[in-house]
Amino acid sequence: GFPRTLGQAEALDRICELDVVISLNIPFETLKDRLSARWVHPASGRVYNMDFNPPHVHGVDDLTGEPLVQREDDKPEAVAARLRKYKDAAKPVMELYKSRGILHSFSGTETNKIWPYVYTLLSSKIPPLLSDEEN
Repeated sequence: GFPRTLGQAEALDRICELDVVISLNIPFETLKDRLSARWVHPASGRVYNMDFNPPHVHGVDDLTGEPLVQREDDKPEAVAARLRKYKDAAKPVMELYKSRGILHSFSGTETNKIWPYVYTLLSSKIPPLLSDEEN
């Protein structure tokens, strides 16, 4: 997510005024498992997840047949460290947006269960687009 640090939040404040900030609260283990299951095809950047978007042949890119690799920062130990660091850095950012009354938090483990709530919030904040015929 962005911004991840107070410095980034302050820089963002200089170029725009936020009126909605969304925080997705996903359990630590769920995030660790998902990120640790991520493998990439280095040449193209194609991303696979061994749990819910695996390649047709294990360890091999679907289009080229070339080997997939796991980035160092996607290995379980590195993911755990990244998540701890993120949580510490993001806490003041969340407090800032909470104090402004623009932070909206959603919790869960599945996109299809969280998305309807996020969509409802965003729909209430963003006016609908009008078609050319309605203008």
